[in-house]
Formats: sequence, C-alpha cells, structure tokens
Amino acid sequence: MLEAIFKYNFLQNAVFSAILASIACGIIGTIIMEKKMVMISGGIAHTAFGGIGMGYYFNIEPIIGGLIFSVLAALGIPTIQRKTTTNSDILIGLFWSFGMAVGILFVAFTPGYPPDMTSYLFGDILTVSKIDLYIIVVLDVIIISVILSFFNLFKAFLFDEEFTAVLGIPTTLLDYILFILIALTVVILIRVVGIILIIALLTAPTSIAKQFTYNLKHLMALSILLGILFCLLGLLFSYKLNIPSGAAIIILSVSAYFIFSAFKKILSRAKI
Repeated sequence: MLEAIFKYNFLQNAVFSAILASIACGIIGTIIMEKKMVMISGGIAHTAFGGIGMGYYFNIEPIIGGLIFSVLAALGIPTIQRKTTTNSDILIGLFWSFGMAVGILFVAFTPGYPPDMTSYLFGDILTVSKIDLYIIVVLDVIIISVILSFFNLFKAFLFDEEFTAVLGIPTTLLDYILFILIALTVVILIRVVGIILIIALLTAPTSIAKQFTYNLKHLMALSILLGILFCLLGLLFSYKLNIPSGAAIIILSVSAYFIFSAFKKILSRAKI
C-alpha cells in the first residue's frame, strides 16, 4: 500500500485526514468522556445531517452546511437547557431527530437525481477531497489552539465545575466553548467514519487509553495515537478488502476496546 500512497492523491488525502481527525478526536474525545457528554456529541452529529442536506439543496459544500448546523446545535442545546426546565436527554433527542428530518427533506427537494448520502452517514475516508482536507486542517488548528490556550481552565472545569465557578472562572463560557469544539470535531469526523459511527470513534480510543493512565495530557496523547492507529489500519483493510472504511475503523476500535478490557481483567485476576 505504501507505493499506492505515493502514487494516488486520494490515498494521500485519506492518510492525512486520518491523522488530522485522530488529533481532534483524541483531544475532544477525552474531554467528552471525562465530562460525560457522549450522547450530546451524538445529538450534535446527527443534527449536522440537516446542514449536509441543506448544502446539497443550495449547491454549497455539504460539510460547510454540516458545520453551520452543528454549531447551531452546540449553541442551542445548552442555551435552551439553561433557560427552560427541559431535560438534556429530551433536548438531545429533539435536535437529533430534527436534524435528520431536515436533512431528508432537503435531499428530497434537491433538483435532479438524489445525492448519495452514504459516505456522510457511514463515512468513506477514501473519498476525502482537497477541500475536505483544508477544512479539517483549519478546524484542527482551532481546536488545538483553544485547548492549549485554556488547558488549565478546562482541566479544572472537567474535574470540579462548582469549585471552578467559585474561583470566579466563567464556567458558562467554557461550557459554550466546549460545545462548539465538539461541533467542530463532529464535522471533522463525518468524512472519516460518518454521522452514524462518530460516537464510537470519539469514545473507543479514550476508553482504551483510560486503562493505562488518568493523567489528562497523557490521556489525550494516547487517545490520539490509538485513533491514528485504528484509522490507518481501517484505511488499510478498506483499501485491501474493498470494504467501507468507516465500518472497518469502528470495528477495529471497538474490538480493540473489548480485547484490552478482557486482557486487563485477566491480568487483575492473575494478580489476585
């Protein structure tokens, strides 16, 4: 496959996107796991489908449409939650289903033949274009810059939100920033594993990493490395076996989690 990577641009785009997506995934995946925001991430991801459908309807880049809807969902969920007594699970479900429904309507109203939405739902890393890659790079830079700039604040916010607020740190602002970063990460991952499978890639590498360390920096770094490993192996299997890349990446990630968990359990019993 190495020869093919140097020969074909689409494989080069796939490798670069796998690495870049894993960076965002490792960082934000760690945060949402620590903050227990996994389902919120799923709600934002599915809302993005409405933006992708809108992109096709108005003949703009679908990922840009997905970004718009993701950010709106990221701002809408915490705002409505604060101003009403609506349970967060209800809000997530409403945004989740509303985004999918809007996307379906936009696709249905799009003139001509209906577009193939499979790559956006289930991912196809082999179809990542130069434009997609540029968008991923920009979003990655934003995520890394924000996390590096406010790392200690986020660390305090994750482990003791009430004490952080007592110290005078604007936790509401941090909450909104975190939601927006989740939205950006979702957009990055759509082209790699698809809307349906995003949650698994956000959680599996971090879940494995947590079996080896609880240090936040080490957790992020290990999650990134595991994400890169799973994405590249999934890309390899996808290319060699001609199977969907998103499914290959997720099956590898989830299988690795269960294998590591079982191995750790065996070791702990052996020590007893």
